[in-house]
This record gives sequence, C-alpha cells and structure tokens, in this order.
Amino acid sequence: MGKTAPKIARKFVVTGRVQGVGYRFFAERWASQLGISGYVKNLWDGNVEVYAIGTPIAIEEFRRQLVEGPRSAHVTNIMESDEPVDKRCNRFAIEGGW
Repeated sequence: MGKTAPKIARKFVVTGRVQGVGYRFFAERWASQLGISGYVKNLWDGNVEVYAIGTPIAIEEFRRQLVEGPRSAHVTNIMESDEPVDKRCNRFAIEGGW
C-alpha cells in the first residue's frame, strides 16, 4: 500500500454574488465528497472565506468547484493563500460568521 499524500491547507476568499445563494452549503457538500476538512463562513464585506485541508489533488478539485459555485451564485474572483495545517480541524463546518 502506498503512503497517503501529505495534507496541505489553503484559504480562499471568494468574491461575487456568494451570500444568500447556498454557497456555504455547496462548499460543505463538495468538501465532504473530497474528504476535505476546514470551514466556510460569510464575511461582513459580502465575501465568503473557505479554509480547506486536504491532499493537493483534492484541494485543486475543490478550488475548481469553488470557482464554479452553485447555480445561483456568481463568482467574480478567488484570492488564495497557503496556510498552516490546523491539526485540530478534523471535519468541515459551516461557521456562523456574519
């Protein structure tokens, strides 16, 4: 059996029409399908923040889905940054965030 790929963490800030359109639930569903842990939350400025931990392949696919978004969303930009892996984060959650 091969070793599992090391996990990486990435933060995405998604801009556009991404609040009030089911975007957080969309992100949660894809994270679950791809085995990604982390969180998604609305930001006060109308953007959505996503923190994702997973294999590089899963993170890349997740990013593709975040760009696409749910049908009712309109993503105009995604800012991306590498982040440290938070070992306490073992599931994906929708956080309150405003």
